[in-house]
Amino acid sequence: MSVMGERPRGGLSDARAPGSTERSRGGLTDARAPGGAEQAEGLRTAILTVDDDPGVSRAVARDLRRRYGERHRIVRAQSAEAALEALRQMKLRGDLVAVILADYRMPELSGIDFLEQAMDIYPGARRVLLTAYADSGAAIDAINVVDLDHYLLKPWDPPEEKLYPVVDALLEAWESSDHRPVPETKVVGHRWSARSSEVREFLARNQVPYRWYASDEPEGQRLLAAAGADGRTLPVVITPDGNPLIEPADAELASRVGLATTPAKDFYDLVIVGGGPAGLGAAVYGASEGLRTVLVERLATGGQAGQSSRIENYLGFPDGVTGAQLTDRARRQASRFGAEVLTTREVTGLEVRGSARRVTFADGTWLDAHTVILATGVSYRRLNAPGLDELTGRGVYYGSALTEATACADQDVYIVGGANSAGQAALFMSRHAKSVTLLVRGSSLHKSMSHYLVTRIVDNPSVSVRTCTEVTGAAGEDHLETLTLRDTARGPAETVDAQWLYLFIGAEPLTDWLDGVVARDDKGFVIAGPDLSVGGERPRGWNLDRMPYHLETSVPGVFVAGDARAESAKRVASAVGEGAMAVMLVHRYLEKL
Repeated sequence: MSVMGERPRGGLSDARAPGSTERSRGGLTDARAPGGAEQAEGLRTAILTVDDDPGVSRAVARDLRRRYGERHRIVRAQSAEAALEALRQMKLRGDLVAVILADYRMPELSGIDFLEQAMDIYPGARRVLLTAYADSGAAIDAINVVDLDHYLLKPWDPPEEKLYPVVDALLEAWESSDHRPVPETKVVGHRWSARSSEVREFLARNQVPYRWYASDEPEGQRLLAAAGADGRTLPVVITPDGNPLIEPADAELASRVGLATTPAKDFYDLVIVGGGPAGLGAAVYGASEGLRTVLVERLATGGQAGQSSRIENYLGFPDGVTGAQLTDRARRQASRFGAEVLTTREVTGLEVRGSARRVTFADGTWLDAHTVILATGVSYRRLNAPGLDELTGRGVYYGSALTEATACADQDVYIVGGANSAGQAALFMSRHAKSVTLLVRGSSLHKSMSHYLVTRIVDNPSVSVRTCTEVTGAAGEDHLETLTLRDTARGPAETVDAQWLYLFIGAEPLTDWLDGVVARDDKGFVIAGPDLSVGGERPRGWNLDRMPYHLETSVPGVFVAGDARAESAKRVASAVGEGAMAVMLVHRYLEKL
């Protein structure tokens, strides 16, 4: 890149308005309006000119700058390849290109060939060919080849008569069309790619704005080409600053889209493991009461509740609230009070080190704290049936996977489960799908689902319920195509056409990493408080004079809240309440240290 007045390096430079300052962005230099004030739209909207003749290149950039420099970024290139590279960089960043002016005679590529390739990157940009009088015939022919908007004879003096009216008309036509910027993260993937689905769900649950592009559609292919990806390694994630990530892992993705993954301190008053309602409740109350608090989440805050399409029985929300909305508000509330929230950090161990409690991460690093609250929640149990594992993420989903809901439009959806989460998903999917079939292993919904949900499902003509039914198999090539269902009462099996299956079956605590450290029941749920005592005796290994506090585990200073606790209510409100209560008990514990 070069500043005007210097010798260009690499054949590419930005022309700036008089009195402007410079700011380097990914190899290009942005123009700012006089006085340093950025133009909100003009900063990212470019007019690009390419000519291998330095004198002509400087002249056209000078004239464009004089008229348009305050509202548009003028990018000057002295070779077709340099111009194409600039367009690729701008495409990845989400910059807008309104007009491209190219010389007809260039040594590497003719202006026509260049514009044809530029169309693949910015199909909406208006195209102008700069020609000598002798080349006007070729320019006319190019109108059909590259859908040329205008050809301009050199020289164009005076520009007020020959150049500006042409560019004014092209800018007006461009601005009247829909070419708004896309500042969000871009995800390019395949509809039936399991990892593509996981990345979309990860971004959505972490409240990261993104836009989805199918890899087999024109814009997706243009982004893949700009990123240098071949389309076989998907997904490709392009960050707002234009950096492409090929098949990124969750930790890399989190760090590149602005999520916190590294703790700011080495020692805290309170470490909360898990970011569901209990963990978020504890983070809000812990930080608001002055405790140095960090919440550690392995994937995304919200837990199972965060995936819910609607929570209607939570106090204070008479019209209901989505799990994502509730999670976002709680996370922002915790951050406002000063709690740190770390994502993509998996806790794999817990140790007692004197008066400190250490949590160890999967990468071998650790955090020390006075106290720990275990709020790891539960996960949906996997269904052991042939074909399901292979098709997970390709038509088979555990939990709501709300990012896939619109793709179910006018299709038949099957949902396995008989509790509230399955019922809410059925009602939500019925807005989009042609039909929703709720498959329930038991004989009735009333045994495990709230009455208000049962009533709504019965009254919804798009939702049908099949009781005493289980899924015994799934099949399909690159995605789910059929399901095998068995009637548990009568026995016969049948095969049905299906492209979408959502499973909400049971709950397993995420506590295997605590084996041998804290007391758990035979299902893996953490035992706490009075349940630890047998006949009023202190728990085995308990070395304090007092009995464990109500939510305290068999390790002093380590508490449990929410669904991971044995005999918990498994409701959002009770989980939030336990998170708050655990913080009260943390204060009581700290007072006696």
